[in-house]
Amino acid sequence: MIKRNKKRMLLILLTVSAAALLAAPFFGVEKITPETVIQMASEDVRADIFWQIRIPRVIAAFCAGAALALSGMAFQALFRNPLATPFTLGVSSGSAFGAALYIQLGLSFSILGITGQSVSAFISAMMSIGIVYGLTRLKKGSTTATMLISGVAVNFFFASLILVIQYISDFDNSFRVIRWLMGGFEIVGYSSVVTILPFITVGSIIIMLHINELNLIMTGEDLAAGKGVDLKRLKLYIFVAASLMIGSIVSIFGVIGFVGMMVPHICRLIIGYNHRYLAPVTLFSGGAFLVICDTLSRTLIAPAEIPVGVITSLLGGPFFIYLLITGFSEKGQH
Repeated sequence: MIKRNKKRMLLILLTVSAAALLAAPFFGVEKITPETVIQMASEDVRADIFWQIRIPRVIAAFCAGAALALSGMAFQALFRNPLATPFTLGVSSGSAFGAALYIQLGLSFSILGITGQSVSAFISAMMSIGIVYGLTRLKKGSTTATMLISGVAVNFFFASLILVIQYISDFDNSFRVIRWLMGGFEIVGYSSVVTILPFITVGSIIIMLHINELNLIMTGEDLAAGKGVDLKRLKLYIFVAASLMIGSIVSIFGVIGFVGMMVPHICRLIIGYNHRYLAPVTLFSGGAFLVICDTLSRTLIAPAEIPVGVITSLLGGPFFIYLLITGFSEKGQH
């Protein structure tokens, strides 16, 4: 009976996610309906708006949200902490430092159609991953706590460097850094989607292949090791897979917080702790959540936009308070 209810809930959440993905492109300053799309000629400006701006933007938001949420779920299982986020290990601050440094130095280049700012941010993100993993390996018999502490230390270090760059920057550069830190999907065309898709696909597959190990590690590292889980290999795979996904997303779209912490937590309350069900629900719910947030960001004060990172933060805090007041968290665990 419980398994049947979980499958039913899974189907409902997947349906809602698909509905959000299909409906989002029709919302915006320019009114476009399904009938309009069918009737539009290729030279119609609305066709460019729909196919070259809205569709790529919705796909990018869905992919980013899905990857952020799935990475958050994996880290929460790995650290056995529901407050762990994809940004806990310093990937976001490392990537942000690379982008801020690029802006401050006044560089201007592109590689294979990818902006120099994104390239710089991704390289810096990979550097932060290497530092965290290197610090973890320095201590023999290191645990997830060691990795967590290393990540927090690296996160604060890069955050401090960003503050230094902002302090010595002029007004224009400082504003560009701040705006980039708020995140956003102001893209045209599909190049950004094509850039992040390989990282998200590979990272998601790696995490999905280790669902049983994530279930076991939630019971404790000693018990998981006793049942044959290679903890070092699992930590390395999850760490690299999630960090590559987050690094690619942050390098292109900036820092979008709260998704990786809130969505897995809410999905866990709804569907339970079994990652066999939790992983696909988190993946699609994260994508749908960020698509909805992005739709709100470009419609609430249209024609201006609110950075999507601001929207996710504004929605995240009150939602947790609502769950606390209504006692939903207690229901979700049974």
